[in-house]
Order: sequence, then structure tokens, then C-alpha cells
Amino acid sequence: MFTTVLFDFDGTIIESGPGIMRSVRYALEKCGRPEADDETLRAFIGPPLLYSFMHFIGMDREEAERAICFYRERYREKGVFETALYPGIVKMLAGLRDRTFRLAVASSKPEVFVKQILTQYRIDCFFEEMVGSSLSETDAGKPQIITEALRRLGPTARREEAVMVGDREYDIRGAREVGLRSIGVTYGYGSREELLNAGADWIADSTGEVLSLLMQQKP
Repeated sequence: MFTTVLFDFDGTIIESGPGIMRSVRYALEKCGRPEADDETLRAFIGPPLLYSFMHFIGMDREEAERAICFYRERYREKGVFETALYPGIVKMLAGLRDRTFRLAVASSKPEVFVKQILTQYRIDCFFEEMVGSSLSETDAGKPQIITEALRRLGPTARREEAVMVGDREYDIRGAREVGLRSIGVTYGYGSREELLNAGADWIADSTGEVLSLLMQQKP
């Protein structure tokens, strides 16, 4: 039975793909790299940027750090506004809050952007804590982020009563690593196969299904 719900951000609460992908394209161009295909660009939605530039593009750490600077140059000005709420998000969050679930965000995205976007859409009020990484991304591992979210929620946020909701394998594996169960959502950027292979306990195809699943697990 769950009392606490941690949400991933990109691909789970916010459709942030356009701003992320356009900012990656900008960074690659500034670094003199060939343009990446859409599949590669989509892979950037979820993981930390440093990992993504090194793993998906093949940059060394120095070039990846330079690319992040270019990425954020555009993202701060434009990308942060190239977003949308997923259908039903407000209804889902309101339904969970009304049933006394404790809600928090646990994202590898820099916390400053998480808070800015949630505030832009006026849904920051639903969350007790909004946790992201630092701009240096030294603390961007999903297990670290989840652990920090639980720490900020305090000792009453017990791991056995908390569940992670996310759209990528990083969310599911991060949850398992710290002892949380998880709900994988297919309306974001990860496939059903990816989420199941990562060990998701449940799969939801919509925000309405997330709400229904959690209501069944309410003490």
C-alpha cells in the first residue's frame, strides 16, 4: 500500500521533447558535430545530459561539458518554454492530493528548470518537494535523486510505502536500486518493452490509469 508518489518529470508530467531535442541540435551544431537523427535526439529525454552526450554522441567528457554549455545557452532562452502538460495531468495530481497521497518530483533535470516549468504551469502547488540535479549534474543519477526526494520528505516517507512513476528505464531501475516499486508510463518516451525489461511493477498507458492503479494501492 502506498502513501507517497514520486514522479519523473520529462516524459511523465511534462511533454518536453521539442525543447530538449532542438537544444541538443543547437549544441551539436555549435560543437561542429553532424546533425543527429530523431531517434538519437529522443534518447536525450530522460538521462543526464553528460551521460547522453558521451553515450549517444560519443563525446569525451571535455567535449560533452562544452556541449552542455551550448545546450543550456538555448534551453534557458527558448527550450524551457517549448513544453506542454500531458493530457489529464492536473486531474490526476488533484485526485491523488485529494486522497491524501504525498507527491514529489524526482528528476535528473536540473532542479532550477524543474521548478521553473512547474511554476509556469501552476502545478507546483501539488508537490511537497521538487527535486532535481544541480547544474553540474554530479548528483544526477536516478537513485541519488530518488533518495534525496525521500530525505526531503522526511522520515514518514517510508520506502515500502513509496512508488516511483516514470517513462524510461532509468526511472524503473533507479527505483529498484533504492528499494521502491514502480509504475512505467507508456505515454512518454519509453516503450512498454523497455519498461517491462527494466522491471516495472505496473504499466499505465494514460494518466487516468496511473490514478486508478494508485487508488487500488491506497491504505
